[in-house]
Order: sequence, then structure tokens, then C-alpha cells
Amino acid sequence: MQAEIYEYFLKNQKDILVSKDDKEAAQFADAATLAGKEVYVLPDFRAVYGDDLRSYYDELLNISKELNKFYKSKSKNKLIISPVKTLLHKLPGKKHLQSKTINFADKLNLSEFKDEIVRFGYEVVDIVELSGEVSFRGEIIDIFPVGSESAFRILLDDNEVESIRSFDVTTQLSEKIELESLEIVPFIASLNKEEFEKASQKIQNLQSDALISDLNSLGFWAVDDFVDYLSEFSAVSLYKFDDEEFKESFEYLKNIEILPQATKFKDLSATFSNEFLAFHKNKKIKILARNSSIFASLNIEKTPNLEFVLSPLILNLISRDEVIISLNKPLSKKRHKKSSIVIDELKVGDYVVHSEYGIGKFIGLELARVMGAQREFVAIAYQNNDKLLLPVENLNMIDRYIANAEVAALDRLGKGSFAKIKEKVREKLFAIASRIIEMAAQRELVEGKSLASNSNEYAKFISHAGFEYTKDQARSIEDIQNELKSGKVMDRLLSGDVGFGKTEVAMNAIFTAVKSGYQALFFVPTTLLSSQHYKSLKERFREFEIPVFRLDRFSTTAGKNALKKALFDGTPLVCVGTHALLGLEAKNIGLIVIDEEHKFGVKQKEKLKEISSNSHVLSMSATPIPRSLNMALSSIKTYSTLLTPPKDRQDVKTLVKEWDEKVVKEAILRELRRGGQIFYVHNHIASMQGVEKELLQILPNLRILTLHSKIDQKITEEEVMKFLNKEYDLLLCTSIVESGIHMPNVNTIIVNSANKFGIADLHQLRGRVGRSDRQAYCYFLIEDKNALNKDSLKRLVALESNSFLGSGSVLAYHDLEIRGGGNLVGEAQSGHIEAIGYSLYLRMLEDEINALLNKKANVINNVDMRLNVTAFLNSDYIKEDRLRLELYRRLSKCKDAPSVYEVASEMEDRFGKFDIYTKQFVDVMLIKVMAQNLGIKAISNYEMNISLTKQNDEKIVLKSRSKDDDDILAEILAYLRKESK
Repeated sequence: MQAEIYEYFLKNQKDILVSKDDKEAAQFADAATLAGKEVYVLPDFRAVYGDDLRSYYDELLNISKELNKFYKSKSKNKLIISPVKTLLHKLPGKKHLQSKTINFADKLNLSEFKDEIVRFGYEVVDIVELSGEVSFRGEIIDIFPVGSESAFRILLDDNEVESIRSFDVTTQLSEKIELESLEIVPFIASLNKEEFEKASQKIQNLQSDALISDLNSLGFWAVDDFVDYLSEFSAVSLYKFDDEEFKESFEYLKNIEILPQATKFKDLSATFSNEFLAFHKNKKIKILARNSSIFASLNIEKTPNLEFVLSPLILNLISRDEVIISLNKPLSKKRHKKSSIVIDELKVGDYVVHSEYGIGKFIGLELARVMGAQREFVAIAYQNNDKLLLPVENLNMIDRYIANAEVAALDRLGKGSFAKIKEKVREKLFAIASRIIEMAAQRELVEGKSLASNSNEYAKFISHAGFEYTKDQARSIEDIQNELKSGKVMDRLLSGDVGFGKTEVAMNAIFTAVKSGYQALFFVPTTLLSSQHYKSLKERFREFEIPVFRLDRFSTTAGKNALKKALFDGTPLVCVGTHALLGLEAKNIGLIVIDEEHKFGVKQKEKLKEISSNSHVLSMSATPIPRSLNMALSSIKTYSTLLTPPKDRQDVKTLVKEWDEKVVKEAILRELRRGGQIFYVHNHIASMQGVEKELLQILPNLRILTLHSKIDQKITEEEVMKFLNKEYDLLLCTSIVESGIHMPNVNTIIVNSANKFGIADLHQLRGRVGRSDRQAYCYFLIEDKNALNKDSLKRLVALESNSFLGSGSVLAYHDLEIRGGGNLVGEAQSGHIEAIGYSLYLRMLEDEINALLNKKANVINNVDMRLNVTAFLNSDYIKEDRLRLELYRRLSKCKDAPSVYEVASEMEDRFGKFDIYTKQFVDVMLIKVMAQNLGIKAISNYEMNISLTKQNDEKIVLKSRSKDDDDILAEILAYLRKESK
């Protein structure tokens, strides 16, 4: 395939080379590049006329980027490589992709520029995180131009461009280096006013199920003069495209010229080795590698017929007198960075936990006048419609309430009942913390078995993995191997999402244990997981003479007897099984692997602890452990985390649609056509039967499995086993899609009434598909888009256009991370967690562990601030409530003056110069942290008189120059700075 392309383009020129898909386009690009062509690769754009294009955001972005570069190039050797489906659409031409340049000191009319940038197809947002987004904040413009590697911040002085700097979307902080100019490339097309009006009119009349009918959703279908590239340019292909998939387009595609067969070169599939070089010693051999260290690692003797070429290309070709061979492996797709800015996005109506008053409901930010000064408060509703106004500087006292409870019970203000609940929980936590530390101390006294495998055999085992380890996997494996041979007993937790390769990491440890002459037991909570892991182990260890056993309720009597004997005799082996394994006697255990330990019952956990007291233990969990708790437990347990997805993992194509029989039918049929299966999530058990009937009316032959929490566990396991064996097409279930099970054949998920789920839950559900190298699809269905409030609409649209999800994925991770801590301490604690929420529960557990380890407890002395000054983050300065709330939260969590200055400098960078009220609020926060660190418990003022009270009740009296707010703050700060020295 690559041979034909390389040979043809060595001597010929064409404008377009047509491929079947993305994967092929990448291979074609390598061959054409080697032949000397300047290549521009278009993505595989498979939308159908009228589709909502937010879910094709990346494809449209790349079309704009690549075509813009193509038209800019003056080369006579340029070549577009495109999947055929993309070329079936008319695409932007040269006139649509004229860019705009902004130079330093240019005069910029802001309202005209806003209009122009919207006509360029850019989306106006609060925070710029993605290519094709723009944000306007007073004299600051943030923009992420199409085709650029980073976003840029333009600062205006009146209407003159005062500075242009790049900024990092993850921190939102700009770089120091000033730039002379900035080029802005259109997203899809640059339209003049008349064309924009025409396109907008066409969008309104377009038959589409897009949630929002605007330029970003439907603009591509609404521009009249896009170009038919196959008519406009000369094109060649390897194929005739005369199969079933292209029958409707055959007349149109039949004019594409077909490449001739290669006569000189052939594609080569051979493993590179010294023997291979020796065999071809009479040929000219060209070796390609993306860096010189790849060459160096091979220790190849340089000979006259060998030529090393630094190149990222991947292709292997051979002719009568030449060999071209590449040492490169495909690189993982560059993944979007997650923003670290909006983490705790509180919504009105969310439950929160105040560390002193308990569970309340967040009702928004309120500006109120207190003693003549204006301040902003967080308003929280409690029982009997009582309302607490929490000063924003004390926002660190509340957390979002997260627990497994369906509905939180509001606490009563001022009754001291929450203090009693907290005390009860603290007693319980003291017992848990003591138990954790006692177990760790006992393990410290035990001499560990030293496990190490033969290095050659182990190297062979790694090379047989069939894929390259991610950095996280490689680091985790190395840490585990070092701990196994250290002579100390290992107690390690490995956390990482399903499909991120935890089992492969565990198999490395099992290989070492068995090859060191010991037995390894692999505990799993369900028969399903037992079956899945048994298959994986059997497959992976087949060539290495490692006996693999299985024990669960599907095991035969003969199998059980053989296992009992082998365990009793001390034969080195690995056995995967459920808690049934706990009843067997084993003489020679070196390693115990526990998957999803939190799913085992209390008695089973006790038994596990008993049998693992002098063995190495590796626990695996799909939920991450909170960073803070991780630190507190670091002297007790060791940790490894897998955060990197496998190389070939693709983002999930997300579509938000109104429920429609045609949409459901097409989604299911598309998956069935390629031999896949479907999840259909319907979160209401009572109406599930009705949904099943509805699906069978649409597709009468559909094999549906219905599962929910009221179905017996044993039946559930047996049925899911049948689903895994492809005896069903579709799994109709509640939102509890079995999380621990790897189902790579399920690559379409349909979520009914998606607007009733939180953004974190939707992100989690979407993560259940796309666990193989296939393109996965996620449909969020809603009843009626007109019935949705503006907020729900915005969230769903964000999910649709960001299939990786920027701030939302951090939010999902944050929720998950907090839940992960609950897993660590066990399900038995759920009652206590519901009473005070996970966040506070974990903070208290951390304090208990630290106290028992004689570490300084994380106690913050709150300062009672009664300053009669007007201080808040001005809504004229930061318009969006959610951004102000986030900055209030971050400022309230600062522990010292430098961290307050850090957030303040970021605010000036992102939003411009402070107004007086914002500047005064930053001063109030500086006063708060400096007073905390000096042991001052209260600060108040009356006109010019200022009073500071220390922890021992000693009073300091100060007098300011005037009763103006800025003078009062300056006087307090001057005193605190002097005392801090």
C-alpha cells in the first residue's frame, strides 16, 4: 500500500490523495512525505447534512487548520491527503480562510472586532480552554486561534493594543514575552456581514435536531459557496470505492484516477535485527528513527551501505537494490490538557457542608450592607427556611456535600446537633485511624520475602505485552519490582480507570512472584471479574509455564481438587477467584492481589488481612484516592496511580439529541453493523419495562438484557456473562453500569433524560464506552430542548463539543476522588459519611491519622473579621458568578501571604487592573492569613479605632490616619507585616 504511494509520488504530482479513513491517511502521509511531498492531512469527517456539528468540533478545527496551511504554502509539491467521506462534503476554499493579523500598537474598535470574530466562527466563552474560543473582559481579550499551539491574551489601553502575550490554558497565566503580532485563522469560514446574515437565516430554516441553532452548531451547512474539491483539483486513490458503503456516491467518485501497481518497491513486514542487516548487506539500507538515541540503543556497526535518517516517518519498503526501514512506533495522540481552574463549580441548589453548622443548600452569592459597609456573602439555606450568610473570606469552611445518599437532610442552625454528630464520627474515625496504623506497624515487624525474576526471562515477558507501556505503567511496574525485592513487606494501592492497564501492572508482579518460587492469589469481588481476569492471565502467561487456576462458583470439582493439592504442596502458581479462595489452605503465598477491595464484606476483609499478614499485597481500585489523604497515609501504604489512557484510545463522539425513534434506531443499527453492543441507560426502574417494549417496537429482533439493583446478584452475574459472550445486543440498565468490568465490545451508550444527571455523572457514563481502539459514540437524549433551562442547556452543549471535557473532567475526577477515599475506609462507614459528607469525613480522618502519627494536625484558627470596610470581588470586574466563587474559594484556602499574592497576580493577569473594592478584598485576605499565622483570633474597627485580639485575649489597639477603608486596611497590614518579621 505504502509502496504504491511512495513509488508514484517520486515521479508524479497530484493535488489530492484519497484514503478510506484516518488510519490509512496517516500511513499514506508517511509514504508521500518520504517521496518529497509537502503533505496536508484532513480528518475523517463523517457528519450527515443537518447534523449538530458541535460533536464534530475537532474534525472541523483540523479542516480549517490544514486547508489554511495548504493555501498559504507556495510549494509546487504540496498534496492534500483526505479520507473519502470528508471529500463528499463541499469544504472551505481559499477565500473563506483569509486570516486576520493584529499587531502591537494597532487601533482596535472593540465592538467591530467582536462582530468580526463571531463571523470568523469563534465561540464567545467565560474561560478560553480550546482552539476556536474567545473571551472578552473589559480591556482584555483572550483568544485561542485555530491552528495555534497556544492561546493569546491581548491587552488594550483604551482602543490601542498595548500587549500581546501567549497564556497557558491550564493555569490561565500569561507568559512574560511580548509578541509583535498575532494571526487569527477563521474557524470554518470568514464571512462578511451580508454572508453572515444569509447563513444565519439559512440556519434558522434548517431541519436539524441541534440543541442550539447557531453558527457553531450548523454553520458548516449554511455557507453557500464552499468548494467541491474533487471537481476543483486532480485526485488519485488506491481504490475504486465501488463497495456497498459508497454505492450512493459511486457516480461522483468513479472519476478519481486509480494508482498503478508498484513495480519497483514492495511493502516490507520484517523484524529489524542484525541478521536482517547481514542478509541485505548488498543493498542500500536507509534506517529512519525520530531520535538518535533509538539508533544508539541498537549498537549497530556502521557500514558503507547503511544510512541513518532522523525522521518521524513509519514505513518499511524494499526493492531489488534498496531497503527503507523505520524504527519508530506510533506516538500517542496529543491529548487535551484539563483546566485546573474551575474545580468546585458550585451550582445554586447544590448541597454543601459547613464544618460547624452542617448540611445546607447553596442559594447563591449575596451582596449585603453590614455596619455601613458592603460585603459579599455565600447564602446557605438550612431547616425551617433559616439562612446563613457566610462571609466569602471564610469559604474554606464549606465543601460540596458528596455522599451516596439520594437526598441530603438539611441540618438545623444553632442547635449544636451537628457538633454532636461530628463528635460521634470523630470517635469512630479515631478507631479506624488506630486500626490502619496498628496494621501498618505489625507489617513493619514482618520480614518480607525478597522476590526477583530472571532478567532475561522478565525482559521477554515485557516484550510479549503486545503494546508499549504508558509512562504511568512503566513507573508503577518499576516501583513495585523494587519494593518486591527490598525485603520489606509491600502494601501498595494501584489506582487507575478501567482499561488503563492495572491488570498488566499486576501481572508483572505475579510473574515475578511465581518465577521466584511462590504462589500468587488474585482476589476479585465477582464471578464476572474472576472469569475476565482468568482469561487475561491464561493468555498472558501461556508461553511462560506459569500454572493459572480459577476458583469461583463456576469451577468444577476436579478443578477445585487440583487447585487444593497444588496450593497445599506449595507449587508456584497463580489463582484468580472470589472470596471462595479464602476457605483454602495455601503453604507458600508470596503475593496477594486484591481488585476493588472495598466491594468485599467486613468478614471477608478480616480474613483477607489474616492470610496476607506476611505476604506482599497489591490492591487495585478504579477510583482515585484523594491527594490529601494520600499524603496522610503515605507512611502506611505506598501508592501508584495510572492517569494516562492507552495510546490508541480515541475520544468519545458525543451527541446531544431530543429523543427520536430515528436517532435511537440509527445509533443501535450503526453499532450492530460493526458487530458491537450497546448500553442504554434509563435511570427509573418502574418504567424500564415500558422502555424495553418501546425499543422492541423500533427493532423487533433486538436482543435486550434488562438489569437494575432489584435483580438478584447471582442472576445479574450470570446474565452479564451472557452479555459478555455476545448473547445479547443491548444492555438496558440504570446508571450503575457495571464499572469494574472491561467491555471493549460496547462502543455506543445512550443515556435517556440526560438533563436529569449531573455533569460529573454524565462524564462518568460516557467513560464506560470507548475502551478499545474503535470510535465510540455517546448519545445524551433529552425530552424537549425548549423545556430546558439555560444552565442545563449550556452544560449539555459543553459536553457535546468537548468530548474530553475541560473543566468538567476535573470536576468528575474531583467527585470521584472524594468517593475514592470512602472506598479506602470501607462501606460500613456510609452512615457516618452521609451525616457529614465525604469531604469533611476525609478531612477529619486525615487529622486523626496525623494526630496518631504525631504529625501536626491541619487545624486552621479562623479569625473573626469584623471590619467595617467595603470589600468584595466586584461583579463589574469579574462578571460570572462561578468565576468569582472559584476565586473566593481559592483565596479562602490560602495559608500565607505569598499564596494570596499569587492568586491576586493571576487575577490581574486574567481580568486586568483591580478596582478599589477588589483591591480592598485582597487586602482583607492578606490580613486574615497573616493574623491566623500570628495567632490573632479577632479583628474589628470602629471608625479610625482598630482592635486586634490574640488567642490569650490580649488586646492590641491601633489608630488609622483616617476612617477611609484604604487607610484602615493599610494600618492593620503595616502592623501585621512588622509583627511577622
